[in-house]
Parts: sequence; structure tokens; C-alpha cells
Amino acid sequence: MDAHSRGRADEIDPADQWVLNPRTGNYELRLDHSAGQSQPQAPSRPRRSAPAPAPASTPVEAPVPGQRRRRAPEEPADAQVPAQGRRKRKQGTSRKKKVLLWTGGTMAFVLVGGAAGAYALYNKLNNNLDVVDVVGKKTNAGFAKGKAFNILVIGTDKRTGEGNGGYGDKNSPGHADTTILFHVSKDRTNATALSIPRDMKTDIPECQTRAAGGTIKTIPGQTDVRFNVSLGQDGRDPGCVMRTVEELTGVTVDHFMMADFNAVKEMTTAVGGVKVCVEKAVNDPKSHLKLPPGESTVQGEQALAFVRTRHSFGNESDLDRIKVQQQFLSSMIRQMKSDDTLTDPGKLYDLANAATSALTVDSGIGSLTKLEDLARELSSIDTKNIAFTTLPVIDNPNEPPNRRATVVPDPVKAPQLFAMLQSDTSLTEVKKQQQDAKNAQAALLKGTRSTAAEVRVDVYNGSGVRGAAQSTINWLQNDQGVSRSTNKSNAPEKAAKTTLTYAPNQADQARKLADMMGLPASALKPGTQDAAEREPMTLVLGADFKGAGVPIAGPAKAPKDLVKVEADKQVCAK
Repeated sequence: MDAHSRGRADEIDPADQWVLNPRTGNYELRLDHSAGQSQPQAPSRPRRSAPAPAPASTPVEAPVPGQRRRRAPEEPADAQVPAQGRRKRKQGTSRKKKVLLWTGGTMAFVLVGGAAGAYALYNKLNNNLDVVDVVGKKTNAGFAKGKAFNILVIGTDKRTGEGNGGYGDKNSPGHADTTILFHVSKDRTNATALSIPRDMKTDIPECQTRAAGGTIKTIPGQTDVRFNVSLGQDGRDPGCVMRTVEELTGVTVDHFMMADFNAVKEMTTAVGGVKVCVEKAVNDPKSHLKLPPGESTVQGEQALAFVRTRHSFGNESDLDRIKVQQQFLSSMIRQMKSDDTLTDPGKLYDLANAATSALTVDSGIGSLTKLEDLARELSSIDTKNIAFTTLPVIDNPNEPPNRRATVVPDPVKAPQLFAMLQSDTSLTEVKKQQQDAKNAQAALLKGTRSTAAEVRVDVYNGSGVRGAAQSTINWLQNDQGVSRSTNKSNAPEKAAKTTLTYAPNQADQARKLADMMGLPASALKPGTQDAAEREPMTLVLGADFKGAGVPIAGPAKAPKDLVKVEADKQVCAK
């Protein structure tokens, strides 16, 4: 049933009447004459009541491996509330403060910055959440100021929920069908959402899961398998997906949020639909999506059909479907941040209820209080600085050209993009970051430069990555013209950081090599005595080595030809 049509008795919003007093911990009636309270009037609109709770006999689906069952509500969901007492408008209260009063305490969908709700139903919403205890992850790390953080958003293809059993493999344990690594910058000015193709071949590391009784199970790793089996297969939980992404990208994943098909249906209905655009009419018999050319508003089953369809856009591949999903999520972000949503208390409640009911999260963000902290960290990011992109891939070379069904990471562009995330470099090229990068580079390269042919360097591998020295030599000689470079094999011991040691009279050569390799100033180690005429510098590759040609300090710009979608722009699917 449509969330907007449930429980509308007398058109009264119970959130307008009862609030949780944080000082006493008690629910209190809020009326015009309530002592000690000064409440702003929400924008004029018909009053809404909270949706009626599900009947106690509603079947409960089996959880994803490692998933903790939902907690029983601490307060009766059907507690009666008075239907009288409207508040008077408080003059001088800004619209922003009004919105904050409505948004405190609950969470809509923190990936896109939507936090909203009503204090009176805090416990109900809090108990909506499913929580997984990820083995080996901190549960109370918080969000440190001045530190970037990463959230893994997982869309599972588990066919739970009303009307979802007929989609594809109804017996699926719930694989990682849609996976987005959401990177939030340390200054909270921008975010990058990196989609990871489900059909990409990769290695899945050994991981541990916690059973309901608290026992820990170790699941063996696999090599050269599709990414989507990092969840569900062999009992893997979302923590296994986190570890797979960490090994793939070199980025620490702090938290995860997982949702199923119902999340798309319920949340799009809660916000009154999401605007989408298609260049030509769509009539897909497999997903049952029918749309006219141009802009449409989709919700519920139609919204789910839009994000699931593969055969109406591009070359009908999963990579083209990812582009459509990114466009959809960008539009949903705009809708959640719109005045139409933020100033509508009933819509905010519906959104918070739908989101918390659909979400499974790690214990580090497993309460509304923690999710509110997360939402607060995201609140300052402008939609124009939220960029969606896809991990660069190429066709799997191990498959016949006429039977290629999987992809592998692009050996050059993928490491470059990973380096951007690791160095907290924005895809939207926020001006301050861009200028800081230019200033740092100018300071590093100040002085005379040698030509590539004049650079002499011995390369040692202290990275622990097999073949790192030789691949660097190949890149230097074939792509950069540094013909006087030599592979000196393994360093005496592993090195945490890449270093370039040079003599005072080799400073110009060091600047040239640092320019090529993107070495930070901290990597340059000047000596005190001049070198002989043909004596080479010494380059030791450390654990921060990400690949030949990948800047150690992180590139100032995205890899060439990287396709991205910025959340503030409407794009029509082709």
C-alpha cells in the first residue's frame, strides 16, 4: 500500500503532539501552552499521522549471513496520541532551524544526506535497523574531524519482500548486485561515489563472520572470481565485501550500509517519486519498464524496474546499467535535499521509516544516534560536489573475444583512481584542493630541471609487490624516455614509503624524476656529498607503490577519459 495513504485518521500528525525530552528521557505532550517549550510552526499543510505498524503475524524473512535480528520495539508502535493542539507559528525562526528541528534524531538515507523524522517515534525507527557485527572492525570509532571516511553501500539482489519473489533467481542468497564505495573528503566539501561492477573478476580474501550465537566462522578466500560473490556465497556477510574492496582499492572501508529491492520501492514512494529522463521511449518486457521519451517521475515498482533494466540502454551491459543507476541516485539526492521534501514533516517521517526498515548496517553506525552523527558530517556537501563514477575496467583478456562476459580492472586507470581516493583528491576539482595541489607541485619542482635522458637511477623493490621494480623500469624507459634506469631487484628489506636518495649535484635529476612519478616532498632524501659524474640516484619503491606510472602522492586530476556523473545535473539515459 502507498506509504502516503496509510493511517491518515483525522489528518493529524502524531509527531506534532508528542516529543522526547532529552533531559528527562520521557515523552511529553507538546501544545501551544507547553511549559518551557518554544516550537516553530511547520509549513502549512494537511496533518499526517504515522503509518500503522505491521501486524504481528507478518512473516519474517531469513537474515543475510551474519545479520542480527531486529530488536523488539521499546515503546508500543500503536500507542495512542492526542489528536488536538496545533502550534502557533514562532516568528523569526529561520527555515534552516525549522528543518533541523524536524531532522534531529532520525535518518532517511545518509548516503545522500537525508536525515529526518520525529522524536516521538525515535525508538520505533531505531528498532527498524538490522545490525551486523563485522568481525575485526571498530564499533565506536566515530567520525574524527580532519579525517576522510569511506562507507560501502551494497544493494543486494536478495528477493525478500512483497512482490519481489518473481525477479530473477528467487533463491539467491543475496549477492553484491550493486556496490558503491562512498568516499567523504576530510574537509567535508566533496564526496566520490565509486561503483564497482558486479561482473568484474577479482580476488576475494579470507574473511570471518559472526554467527547468531557469537561463534566466529572463517570463510576461505577465492581467486579470479566475480566480485558479486563476495556477499552471500559460502555464507559471506557484508564484512567480507568490505575486506574485498579494501584489498582491491587500498582504501580503508569504515562502515557499510546494505539495502534490498524494497529500499528502492519504499523510499521512492516516501519522497513522492524520483525524476528520471530517457532519450527514447522504453518498453522492456523483462523489467516491465515503460516510459515515454523525456522526463518522467517514477516510484515503487516502476522505480525498481528503472534501476534493474539492462536491455533498454547502451549496449545492454551491466556497465551501462550502472550509469543509469548513478543518474537515478543523483536525482534521488536532489529530491531528498529539495524544499519539497525537507519542509514536509509527513514525507520526512515516511522517508525515515522506509530507510531504516530497509537498511542493514554495521554496529559502528547501528543506531539512530550514530546515523545522525553521520548525517551531520554529510550535511555540508553541496550536490555539485558529489561525483559518481565507475571503476575503470577492460574486457577480460582470458575470455574468447566472442564470449566475453566479465571484465577486469584497467591496469593503468584503476590504480590512478584508487590513488585519488587514497590521497583524498576530489573528482569535482574543488578549487581549494586544486590550488593546494598546484602549490605543492610548484614548491617541489622549483629550480632547474634535467631532461629525461639525463636522469640516472637505480630502482629497488621494497614494496612487497612482485615485479614492481621491473614494471617501473619498463614505464620509465618506454613511456618517459629515462633510458639510464636499472632494475636492482629487491631492496635489503621492505620499505613503508617510497624514497629517492640523491646527491646535491643531482637535485635537478631528482626534481625531474619526482615530477614524473608524483613523489611527495617527503620522499626526497638529499645527501651531503656530490656524486661522481655517472653515479645514479637510488629509488626504493615502498608499500605506498600502487603501480608503474601511478603518482605516489595522488594525482591532481582524474584519469583520462574517466566518465563521471555529478549529482546536481540531470542526465538522460541513452
